[in-house]
Amino acid sequence: MTLYIRREASKLWKRVCSEITTEIGLLADNWKYLLAGLLCQYIHGLAARGVHYIHRPGPTLQDLGYILLPELGQDKSYISETVFTCVFLSFVLWTFHPFIIKSKKIYTVLIWCRVLAFLVACQFLRVITFYSTQLPGPNYHCREGSELARLPRPHSVLEVLLLNFPRGVIYGCGDLIFSSHMIFTLVFVLTYQKYGSKRFIKLLGWTIAILQSLLIIASRKHYTVDVVVAWYTVNLVVFFLDKKLPELPDRTTMLLPVSSKDRTKEENHKLLNGNGVDPADRRPRAQVNGNGGHNDSATNGA
Repeated sequence: MTLYIRREASKLWKRVCSEITTEIGLLADNWKYLLAGLLCQYIHGLAARGVHYIHRPGPTLQDLGYILLPELGQDKSYISETVFTCVFLSFVLWTFHPFIIKSKKIYTVLIWCRVLAFLVACQFLRVITFYSTQLPGPNYHCREGSELARLPRPHSVLEVLLLNFPRGVIYGCGDLIFSSHMIFTLVFVLTYQKYGSKRFIKLLGWTIAILQSLLIIASRKHYTVDVVVAWYTVNLVVFFLDKKLPELPDRTTMLLPVSSKDRTKEENHKLLNGNGVDPADRRPRAQVNGNGGHNDSATNGA
C-alpha cells in the first residue's frame, strides 16, 4: 500500500511539474492579455464605485419579478452570494485541473485569456448602460433612509482609487443594468459548456444559473430587467466574440512530443493561436515512450 501511494505521488508530482513548465511557456507569451484583463476588472470596479456617488435613492420601481417571487428578506440575502461564491470557486478550480488530472482538454493560461476577454466585453457594455440611466437601487442599503444609499464627496483621490474595499464593493448602489453576478455566472457556464467534458455538470451549471437569477431577484439586489438583459447580452457577446477569437488547441486529440526542447518559436506561435502543428511532425505515443525505433523530431503538442 505504501509503495502504491509513493508511486502515484511520484506520478502526480511529475505531472504537476510538466504542466507548470507548459503553462509558464504560455504565460510568457500571454501575460499581457491576462494583465490587461485583470486591470479591466479593477476599472470596472472603479466605475461601479463612481456611479454610487451620483446614485439617488427613491421608491422601488414596479417589477414583475417582485410580484411573482416572495422577498427573501435582509437576513437571507446571503443565500445568493453563497451560490455565486460556489460557482466562482468551482470554475476556478476546474480551470486548474490540468495540473493534477491526467485527462485534460484545456490550458489554464489560454482558457483564462478567453474568459477575461468575455468578461471585459460584457463589463464594458454594462458600464455604458448603468451610467446612461441611474435607477433607484432596490437593495436594502440603497433605499431611502439608509446611510449607505448616498456617498459623501470623497476626501481624496486615494479614497476613490482604493474603492473602500471590501465595504465599498459589497454595499454599492446604482450599478444595476445589468447584473455583474450574472455576467460572471453565465460566462463561466458557457465556457464549461464548450470546454467541459461532464454532461451532468453542464446541466447542473445551467440549473444553478437559473436559480441564481431567481435568488438575485428575490433578494431584491437587482430588478428583473437587470437579470433579463444579462441573459441575452452575455450569450450574444460570448457567441460573437467566440467566433472572432482563435480557437483553443484541443489537448485530447494531440499526440505527445519527443521533447519540448524541439519546439520552434514558429510552432509555439501556431499552438498559442489554436492552429496546432502539422500532424506529420508528430510521432505516435508508443514511440514517445520509447517503444518505437525511430528518431524523428517532433513538436510539443501537449
